Amino acid sequence: MSQLTEKTVSQDYRFRGRIINLRVDQAELPNGQLASREVVEHPGGVCVAALTEADELLLVRQFRYPYGEALLELPAGKLEPGEDPLEAGKRELQEETGAAAERYFSLGKLYPTPGYCGEVIHLYLATGLRFGEMNPDEDEFLEAERLPLEEAVRRVLANEIPDAKTQTAVLKVALLRQQGKV
Repeated sequence: MSQLTEKTVSQDYRFRGRIINLRVDQAELPNGQLASREVVEHPGGVCVAALTEADELLLVRQFRYPYGEALLELPAGKLEPGEDPLEAGKRELQEETGAAAERYFSLGKLYPTPGYCGEVIHLYLATGLRFGEMNPDEDEFLEAERLPLEEAVRRVLANEIPDAKTQTAVLKVALLRQQGKV
C-alpha cells in the first residue's frame, strides 16, 4: 500500500440526484488518523474537439446555470451508465453541432475537480467531418459556432474561454497540430 493512500472506513450518502450523488466518508489517513472527505459522485463525461479541414473547431455557446453566463465550449456531455465514452462523444457531437467524423483520436482523460469529485471527462479529437442537422436534447439550448484553431488558442490563453475541458482539449489539439501528429 502506498504511503499516500487513504482507506475508506465509512460512507454516508447525504444526497442522491439525477446527475450527482453526495456522500461524506470517513477515511483513515496514512498516519492512522481519521478524516472526513466530502465526495461528489458523477457518472463522467465526454468532450470532442472537432476540427474541420480549414482548421476550425466546432464549439457551442450554452448558458451554464451555476455561473449565470453563457460559455463557449467544445461539444460535450454526460455519460449514461455503462456507456462507451467514444460512442457518447459521437452522439454529443451530432446532437450539438450536426457533425459526424470519419476519424476519432483519444486525447486522454481529465479529472476536472479531483479534490472532491470523482468525475472523469474523456477527451477526443474528431476529423474528417461531414455535416447534417443538429439534434439537441429537449432541455438543451445552444448555438453552434466555428472558430479557427489559432483563435481558440488565443482565447484560451487570454482567459476568454474559462471551461477546463475546452481549454485542455484546445491546447492538446494545437500542440499535436504543431508537432505534425494531426
